[in-house]
Amino acid sequence: MSSTKKINVGVLGATGTVGQRFILLLASHPYFYLHTLGASPRSAGSPYDKVVKWKQVRPIPEIAKNLIVRECKAELFKDCTIVFSGLDAEVAGEVELEFRAAELAVFSNAKNHRRDPAVPLIVPLVNAVHLCIIPHQRSLQIPRLTRGFIVANANCSTTGLVVPLAALEKAFGPVDTVMVSTMQAISGAGYPGVPSLDIMDNVVPFISGEEEKMEWETAKILGGITADGKGFDLHETSPIRVSASCTRVPVIEGHTETVSVRFTRRPPPSIEEVRAAMVKYTTEAQELQCPSAPVQSIYVHDEPDRPQPRLDRDFQAGAGVNVGRIRECPVMDIKFVVLVNNVALGAATSSIINAELAVAKGVVT
Repeated sequence: MSSTKKINVGVLGATGTVGQRFILLLASHPYFYLHTLGASPRSAGSPYDKVVKWKQVRPIPEIAKNLIVRECKAELFKDCTIVFSGLDAEVAGEVELEFRAAELAVFSNAKNHRRDPAVPLIVPLVNAVHLCIIPHQRSLQIPRLTRGFIVANANCSTTGLVVPLAALEKAFGPVDTVMVSTMQAISGAGYPGVPSLDIMDNVVPFISGEEEKMEWETAKILGGITADGKGFDLHETSPIRVSASCTRVPVIEGHTETVSVRFTRRPPPSIEEVRAAMVKYTTEAQELQCPSAPVQSIYVHDEPDRPQPRLDRDFQAGAGVNVGRIRECPVMDIKFVVLVNNVALGAATSSIINAELAVAKGVVT
């Protein structure tokens, strides 16, 4: 896209931790121009730097400091084409519907619309093709929309899982069964997050709703579009069984997942074939040269003790997935370790690449 043609974008929930990540990424974006910030009524009317409790390692970008925060009302974002939603789930649902009805393209990090049968649940390194359902989504609205829509990105732990699974299915056909155990960073709980007395010197073996999200979202993301173009097949032609166990660990950023996989194909691929498939896996985001996409969707580590959150979470600005310890599984077929940066590809970065894909494919007009 021409660097001279800017698209005005806004951020909902701009004072929260996800909103802050959006602002950092958008401040230097080649064609998204950070135009409007929205937050709660108590923050509205003040300059952004006066109301935000900034929790990022880099300073507030200059472009955002003096922007006057507005309430999250669609009429106050009329000069924007795209909005990125970092709103909490408690309020995101109705607000995002209002913005869609006002003909804005909404890219949401919230969970509210992920199960909507007309809303694509997109991990940008996996299923950009699901953007093709947007015309149907628009047709269901009264009055019919011409520009507005909602795209949801997946749960952060699901995001890390489905990228290597997509590479395996692309190379070897359907995956039959997945067993995954997660070690999830405390930043995934938002700010202020898990109390220190609960997480220090501890592992919390329960994250509300997380296992169910991983088990359900995987099928929607890896599945296709129905023949009539009006829904998602949820991988029904070759059902994929996913069993997830999710834990919270005392790591700041970076979700680690141990994954075991059984293929439908018999005999299963070799370890060498699996490694090669992950290394060569490419995506539409890379082919369309989306500026926030990673150079490598999956970086495969050969060291026996990698990936590790502290060492690998920021590789490629956290926009790709790290995989290591690919080996045979005595119960399933293969097993490996995944690391995903939960505050980058697992959150704001996914939404931004999804928007870049929508622009490149002509969905945003």
